[in-house]
Amino acid sequence: MPTTSMRANLPLWLAILIVGIIVGVSMGRAQSMGLYLAPVTQALGIGRESFGLAMALTQLLMGLGAPLSGGLIDRFGAGPIITICVLATIAGLWCMYAATTSAHLLLSGVLMGFGVSGTGVTSLVGTIGRLAPPQQRLSAIASVGMAAGIGGFVALPVMHLLIEMLGWQQSLLWLMLVTALLIPLSWPISGRPTGSSGAMTTQSYRQALAEALWHPSYWLLTAGFFVCGFHVAFIMVHLPAFTVDQGLPTWVGPVALSVVGIANIFGTFIAGQSGRFIAKSRGLSLIYLGRSVLFLGFLFLPITPVTVIGLCGLLGLLWLATIPLTSGLVATFFGTAWMSMLFGIVFLSHQLGSFLGVWLAGRLYDMTHSYDAMWWISIALGLVSALINWPIREQPVPRLAAQQGAA
Repeated sequence: MPTTSMRANLPLWLAILIVGIIVGVSMGRAQSMGLYLAPVTQALGIGRESFGLAMALTQLLMGLGAPLSGGLIDRFGAGPIITICVLATIAGLWCMYAATTSAHLLLSGVLMGFGVSGTGVTSLVGTIGRLAPPQQRLSAIASVGMAAGIGGFVALPVMHLLIEMLGWQQSLLWLMLVTALLIPLSWPISGRPTGSSGAMTTQSYRQALAEALWHPSYWLLTAGFFVCGFHVAFIMVHLPAFTVDQGLPTWVGPVALSVVGIANIFGTFIAGQSGRFIAKSRGLSLIYLGRSVLFLGFLFLPITPVTVIGLCGLLGLLWLATIPLTSGLVATFFGTAWMSMLFGIVFLSHQLGSFLGVWLAGRLYDMTHSYDAMWWISIALGLVSALINWPIREQPVPRLAAQQGAA
């Protein structure tokens, strides 16, 4: 792997700030696309399944592109990959702006999915993981996850306001402009990466991949993360429509999702500190168990603005709290040299779950005119993931353990 470091040996705090802004803008926009479900489907005269499929493709392509984007960032640095992915995102937003058929929405979903694959948390977490010393790594990664939450908190009300004031098409033009600003911002992190100590790895891409694919705990982690994607994507895309179906004002869904973003800041921070006191696998199990309990509230509590916002506030504490724990386990297993690529594979599972969650919710709604089945499926999957994560062994592979022992 090349040894040229980021420009001017970028300090950790500045790298976190730059990556945080890029992730915040990208993830905030991606998490807010559910706001377009109602206006786009009404304008084009299509059902929710069509829009849901387009957004599901976004989630799927985010996952399929994550290992590739992560591997390229591990090899060449973040800057050029971010530029390519930003251009893909802008093209996807334009396709939605100019859409006249469901096919145009599908193309939009594909392009935006590839775009976010290189500008979201997954691909850039390795950039921070390499710069941070081991004792600060979990907190540094958590900071990136917090940035994603802040992005959602800011993007949701702003995008809702733009849609209300300018219309959904004009709001997309503003999104294109803001997204384009990420290209110059990525320049300081465009150098080729090294590990946190600056040491060059002798492990190849294929060797790293083979090592991971034979690691049982890595497979358990990957399987559990599928459920995280199912939960998050279902809520982000369909909650605004769910609240309207329940007779609530249109502002409830965006406000509730904004509260998720606020609470996520605290939840991700707590998760970043929790590694000092509890095994990461145990923390993940508790997160998934907690989600299942909260989902019961959407079935059995009276659906009012207060209950929806309250449940979303609690859910936000468990939202992206999975990211520092999951990526931290990947770094614990294999080190940071190929961290973006290996976490990208885990994230692919997450996005397969996201695809299923977004599409299935639309499909079941069109069949039953209700989201009740989706809430029950989400509860069951949360319990399964809690069980899957519990037996994960938090220890490095023999290769890494030997290197650490020698050091």
